[in-house]
Amino acid sequence: MKEKELERLTALKKFEKELYNKGFNKICGIDEAGRGPLAGPVVVAGVIMPQDSMIEGVNDSKKVSEKKREKLYDLIIEEAISYSVAIIGQDVIDDINILNATKKGVEEVVKGLDVKPDLIIVDALTHINTQGIPYDSIIKGDAKCYNIAAASILAKVTRDRIMRQWDEIYPQYGFSSHKGYGTAKHIQAIKEYGPCPIHRNTFIKHFV
Repeated sequence: MKEKELERLTALKKFEKELYNKGFNKICGIDEAGRGPLAGPVVVAGVIMPQDSMIEGVNDSKKVSEKKREKLYDLIIEEAISYSVAIIGQDVIDDINILNATKKGVEEVVKGLDVKPDLIIVDALTHINTQGIPYDSIIKGDAKCYNIAAASILAKVTRDRIMRQWDEIYPQYGFSSHKGYGTAKHIQAIKEYGPCPIHRNTFIKHFV
């Protein structure tokens, strides 16, 4: 590993190192992908990485290329002490709104972990049900904490794979390229073809 990358990862783990020094051993990072798109689910992922984990390239998923995220996904899962992913569909998002759908995802992720963490760190969410496990909400946590960054990659890769599958069923919308986000081409497709079953009706009401 190059010295510059080692320095970056060390800085990314600084917050968690302080928590380990306070006696927390199993820290679960939680993040989501897909709060903003007009179509598809929101995906929430949680992961407990070993204290000495230093996977080259782990970063906020938005700063990592799609090709590299796919490789990191496998490395993270291979090394994780425990991980869990929750997929909350567009019907639930329309029913309870995106914030509550994300919180529901967090609750499912925590329940899905087969190793109980002694602390959860989550990217900018508060008032969440963590089954009694203490949690810390960190603004821009995916850019500041290694475990949250790892979770962001699991969430993003999972969601991207789902949207590529939907693209095969509804190719006219271009889901594989924009992943359901509100690009000009996507909005034009909604106006031309109308919504499909995976569109979030509460998100697209201005376009139809």
